[in-house]
Amino acid sequence: MTERAQRLLPAFITVTTLFFAWGFITSMVDPLIPSVRAIFSLNYTESMLTQFAFFLAYGVMSLPAGMIVLRCGYPRSILGALLAMVAGSLIIALAGKVDTYVLVLLGLFVIASGMTVLQVAANPLAASLGNPTRSHFRLTLSQAFNSFGTVLGPNVGAWLMLRGGVFTGTTTSANFALARTDSLRSIYHSFMIVAGLLVLLVAFIWSARRRLNDAVRPPASPAGAAVLDALKSPWALYGAAAIFFYVGAEVAISSIMINFLHQGEVFGVSLERAGKLLGVFYWGGAMVGRFFGSALLTRIAAFRLLSAVAIAAAAFCLIVSQSHGVLAGCMALSIGILNAVMFPTIFTLTLERSTASTAATSGLLCMAIVGGAVLPLIVGHIVDAAGLQIAFLVPMLAYACIALFATAAGRARAAPAAEVAAGLAH
Repeated sequence: MTERAQRLLPAFITVTTLFFAWGFITSMVDPLIPSVRAIFSLNYTESMLTQFAFFLAYGVMSLPAGMIVLRCGYPRSILGALLAMVAGSLIIALAGKVDTYVLVLLGLFVIASGMTVLQVAANPLAASLGNPTRSHFRLTLSQAFNSFGTVLGPNVGAWLMLRGGVFTGTTTSANFALARTDSLRSIYHSFMIVAGLLVLLVAFIWSARRRLNDAVRPPASPAGAAVLDALKSPWALYGAAAIFFYVGAEVAISSIMINFLHQGEVFGVSLERAGKLLGVFYWGGAMVGRFFGSALLTRIAAFRLLSAVAIAAAAFCLIVSQSHGVLAGCMALSIGILNAVMFPTIFTLTLERSTASTAATSGLLCMAIVGGAVLPLIVGHIVDAAGLQIAFLVPMLAYACIALFATAAGRARAAPAAEVAAGLAH
């Protein structure tokens, strides 16, 4: 290992810790959906407003987040983002106390606003902490730890929010009020725990702030110019579209998975059990796939791997939409492993081809995560109108679009390694 690599390794480990944290918190939203759906007697479209509020923040905050990172630098931006996430968690905990769905949505928006700044800073930071030719590998490895967080999140969330209360299966109209109070209390405890863990993470990042500051700095270009540069770059726009479809598909599937597996014609398991299956197999598949994917990306061109998994994911969604029982459940859960390398490969393929600065391109790509707000809402409407099975056709179309992006990326020339190095070294 070179002297520079030894210097950058502690910073890379610190950044990877952030990936784990936001994976854990993001996936806690999945068991929150069936929880608030039961507590507040919502239909699927109304319950999907949780994902809408969460991922809407990426559309609203990503470009301002790029300006924040440029102005404040990585350590201060990350610390501010984590403090915002603490505030959002406390708002959701308060919602559990005062019995208000609107506060749940507000808290999710605040959490995601902080997370947006975190992603705008952390994604290019992870890619830049080492040899530019191995940026795909580093970002995929960091995303693997992000997936470890998404495995734990639904399991912890299901255990905390989907047991007891209105989820026992024996609740009657006579004791529904007491059961509902118990379920609201579970939401309160869940997000107080999240807030406490985030406070510990703030302390950790504060202690490592100099390490991050010394490792790499964001570009010094004016923030306004950076935004304009991103909007003028065709490949920044293509990559943003691919991220929009990927995040929308991934979130839409995870959002309906618990209720999907709960159906008698699929697995017929309890909501708590379905939440754990979501964490272990869907998000767990993504985690395992990212560890394997980081190794595959040292041997296989990123665009080829992305094309293969996107086509396979589209085929799996089609099978789910046309089948029932164990086959449908297993196919739906298996999509997780196919999702594994999509985000990091789309991200780095775009950075390599974009004519805009790294910070500007990253900001636009993170803004495209708003797909996680739009596609789940569309899926919610389809579920209410036609059922859970047929709704899988929406992510199928999204994965088909990602396959087209991968094919186009394979035909386009990436920037020479020296140019990539210069862009990532800012």
